Amino acid sequence: MRTNDAQMLVLSALVNGPLHGYAVSTAIERMTGTRLGRGSLSSALARLHGKGLIEYLDAEGRRRPMRLTPAGREMLQCEIESLAHTAGRMFETVVPDRAAYQDRLAATDLARSYKQAALDALAVQSGHVVLDLGCGPGADLETLARGAGPTGVVIGIDSDPQMVRRAQARAARLARAGVLGADVHALPLPSSSADRVLTDRLLQHVADLPRALAEVRRVLRPGGRLVMAEPDWDSLAVDHPDLEVSRAYTRHITDRIVRNAVVGRQLPRLALQAGFAVTSVAPATSVFRDVHAADQVLGLQRNTERAVAADYLTDRQAGSWLDHLAQGPFFAAVTLYIVTAEKPSQI
Repeated sequence: MRTNDAQMLVLSALVNGPLHGYAVSTAIERMTGTRLGRGSLSSALARLHGKGLIEYLDAEGRRRPMRLTPAGREMLQCEIESLAHTAGRMFETVVPDRAAYQDRLAATDLARSYKQAALDALAVQSGHVVLDLGCGPGADLETLARGAGPTGVVIGIDSDPQMVRRAQARAARLARAGVLGADVHALPLPSSSADRVLTDRLLQHVADLPRALAEVRRVLRPGGRLVMAEPDWDSLAVDHPDLEVSRAYTRHITDRIVRNAVVGRQLPRLALQAGFAVTSVAPATSVFRDVHAADQVLGLQRNTERAVAADYLTDRQAGSWLDHLAQGPFFAAVTLYIVTAEKPSQI
């Protein structure tokens, strides 16, 4: 037997000892940020009393305190264990291998959609020299190589040795593609040597954005094109009844998790300051209706635990947050921007 939400809230409010009706309502408001309507509370109390899950204590006046019965406490424990089991199956609890995470993300419909838009904007042509900066495990190398054709060259660059090894294995199967282990702030390439440069979720992590963009401008030929696909994590919206909890979760992501969390909105300005001509800006919003799919990208439980450790959320808020996300209905969205910029032909 499972209780409904209002009854569960009443049982949770009474876990630390007897309370009268008004105090129960206040405790629920503290837990959830919203107050149960008088009718909902009265109905929940009547049903719980009828099931023998709560009992009223003798007292003077109209405010008779109530408490959990042993059956009520057992019911609450069963509900908590059930929710924990559901959350444990729903959310990843271990940080995934970085290369595997990148491959998994690239295979999703959401990623394929924005990646195709970025590739369309890049407009690779036969004979082009193409750089994939922050190439990760090399998921895009084959597509770029097809565009560059038999006379073009594709070079993936990444600073992570594991990513480089994975990408080199992919590049070995391609005729004119290679992968270098290097820092985007100091590219090991001659000036004016590339026709096209792609960054896909790289710039959100770099230590020095102006320096990285200056390096890209240096290696691009006059008239060469840079396409950047970068998220704005401040746009992350996860539906939850307590708006402040949802906002606190997003603030933690932007403040503590991602170095350049709002780079998506900053790209046009930063590109102009670096000497590029910005030719287009296009938003790509990813919408998640399935909590498991969202967790594969967003790491909901891991980042919730980090938010608690960083004092953005309390333990109680975090538990309520994850329970709600696991039970649904679920909705989340985040916007990434695809910015196209070109190095002027006359410099």
